[in-house]
Amino acid sequence: MDTLNQFKTFTSNLAQSDLMPVLFMGHGSPMNGIEINEFSNGWANMAKSIPRPAAVLVVSAHWFTLGTKITAMDFPPTIHDFGGFPQALFDVQYPAPGNPELAKETAGLITASPVALDHDWGLDHGAWTVIRHMYPNADIPVLQLSIDFSKGAQYHYDLARELSALRRKGVLILGSGNMVHNLRMLSWEMINGGGYDWALEASEKFKAAILNHDHQALIKFEQLGSDVRLAVPTPEHYLPLMYTLGLQQQGEQAFLFNDKAVGGSLTMTSVKVA
Repeated sequence: MDTLNQFKTFTSNLAQSDLMPVLFMGHGSPMNGIEINEFSNGWANMAKSIPRPAAVLVVSAHWFTLGTKITAMDFPPTIHDFGGFPQALFDVQYPAPGNPELAKETAGLITASPVALDHDWGLDHGAWTVIRHMYPNADIPVLQLSIDFSKGAQYHYDLARELSALRRKGVLILGSGNMVHNLRMLSWEMINGGGYDWALEASEKFKAAILNHDHQALIKFEQLGSDVRLAVPTPEHYLPLMYTLGLQQQGEQAFLFNDKAVGGSLTMTSVKVA
C-alpha cells in the first residue's frame, strides 16, 4: 500500500474523539542523532508510548524563514546543517517519505498567512536527529513547517491552533528546539550535565508555567526576567514550544520528560501534551 493510501486508511479508521498527542522535543546536540543516550532513549520510549502516527509534522528551530513554508516533496532529503562533527553524523540518511497531499491540506488550514509549498528544503537536524530514534524504519511520512522569523510568539501560538484538525487525522505535531539555549555561554565542563543558576531558574519558570497552563506567561517570555532573557537570547529554539502549547486543548495535561540541563546553558526538557 502506498503512503497516500496508508494515510487515508489510518484517518478513516480514527475515531472523531481521538486526538494524537503533541510533543516538544529538546533536541540539543546533533550528536544525539547517532548516540544511544538518556535523551535518545527518551525519544524512542515516547514513540512506543503513543499511537503510531499516520504522519509527523515537525516545527524545527533550524528552518527559520521569512513567511511560512511547508515541505511538499515525495521524498524530503536529509539535511546536514551543521559543521565540525564526526563523519559518521554526515553519513546518516533518514529516507522517510513526504506527503504532498497532506502538505497542501495543512497549508489550507492556515489562514494567518499564505503558506508556500516548498520543494527545496527537506529534513534538517532538528527533525531527523529526533525522528530517527522514534521511528527508525523511516516508514512514516515526515513534513516540516517553517518558523516565520518576522513574527512573535503570539503569532506562532495562534497559528498552531489552526492546525488542530490534523490531530484528529493521526498527525503527530512535534516542535523541536530547546527552551534554554544559549550556545555562546556553553560550558564544556558541564557538557554531560549541569546548568548555570540563571539557566536553572529560567527552566523552573518555563516548567511551572507549562504545568500550570499559563500560556500567556510563556508567550510573553521576555517579561519573565533577566534569567529568561539569557536563556532565550534569540527566539528560534524557543518558538517551537509555542506550537506544542497552542495545540493544547481544554482538559489536556502537559507532562515533562528528558528534563535535564547540560553544558551550563542548555536544557533538554521535553513536553508531551495529551
